[in-house]
Amino acid sequence: MDIKAFNSALELLMKEKGVKEDIIFDALELALTSAYKKNYKSLSNVRVDINRETGDIKVYSFKTVVDPESEVEIVVDETFDGEDIIEKVKLPFDERIHLTLEQARMIVPNIELGETIEEEVTPKDFGRVAAATAKQVVIQKIREAERNIINEEYGDKQDEMVSGIVAMEDVRNYYIDFGKIQGILPKTEIIPSEEIKMGSNIRVYVTKVESNSKGTVILLSRNHYGFVKRLFELEIPEIEEGIILVYSVAREAGNRTKIAVYSENPSVDAVGACIGEGGSRINRIINELNGEKIDVILYEKDPSKFIANALSPAKDVRVFITDEANKGAMVVVNNENLPLAIGKKGSNVRLAARLTHYRLDIKTYEQAKEEGINIIE
Repeated sequence: MDIKAFNSALELLMKEKGVKEDIIFDALELALTSAYKKNYKSLSNVRVDINRETGDIKVYSFKTVVDPESEVEIVVDETFDGEDIIEKVKLPFDERIHLTLEQARMIVPNIELGETIEEEVTPKDFGRVAAATAKQVVIQKIREAERNIINEEYGDKQDEMVSGIVAMEDVRNYYIDFGKIQGILPKTEIIPSEEIKMGSNIRVYVTKVESNSKGTVILLSRNHYGFVKRLFELEIPEIEEGIILVYSVAREAGNRTKIAVYSENPSVDAVGACIGEGGSRINRIINELNGEKIDVILYEKDPSKFIANALSPAKDVRVFITDEANKGAMVVVNNENLPLAIGKKGSNVRLAARLTHYRLDIKTYEQAKEEGINIIE
């Protein structure tokens, strides 16, 4: 084995990949043991020893000292009453891996049962086998180390937003380059109607990180509601600092998002801070979302007030909690605000329901009256 080349590879593994020397040598000795048995058709017990300083490799065959007449108890059958049928049997004696005490003491006078006797059996051409095996082990350990580094770096990135370069595209996916690894952005997970350009820098939300024998798979999204939440944390310093809190987010990507915010400090205008002066902050988020509409809603502990806020842009909304246990509410609006409360194809009320976690039943005053509910406008 070329000790200089091996030491260079070893140094790479230890310093750059963080693999400990003992792990590499243990793996190499185990691999060389298997290689010896395979290449030299050995059926005996062998071990391989590598000198850490010189790189010299030696193969030892060893035999264990046993008593051929010794017996062990084994269970040969189990009865219905729970009593096992036990039988004493002799251990098989194999001269390729065993020695009797008498044979062993002819070599080592004071040896005892259970001890071993070793003999060096290193083949003259074993260096060729060792070199090829060492190369395979080093490559394997480099790959394992790289996988471990990636797992450590990206394993905790799930539910976070990251940036990368759009590197490749196929029929189903975009592949986003993060330097050491690529993430998968399915085309079903982009914002509807947005154009993704090769080579462009892109922000994405990590929906899942999976590790398997082939490596680490990072699944990405731009239409997940969590993507909007992370954008707000990035663009609104008060959210990042915990001055403003995000209660919930409901999103129909490419159409509209509702985000409920609040502050424990009564002097903080949570909604105003998110919108920014002249809409400066919210516009940056809207641009990232390809023009998607965003309603910033003030969260209220009173569910009736919160639901009324969530149905924005509808106004003059009356909310009645009809089922507190199962989160049911009736919403009454005038004819003018009914289309706004429902929204295009029901999107506004659908998002409001998801934002507040309430089932919403919207009625006009006339409809409520017809059902025997008399509400004064």
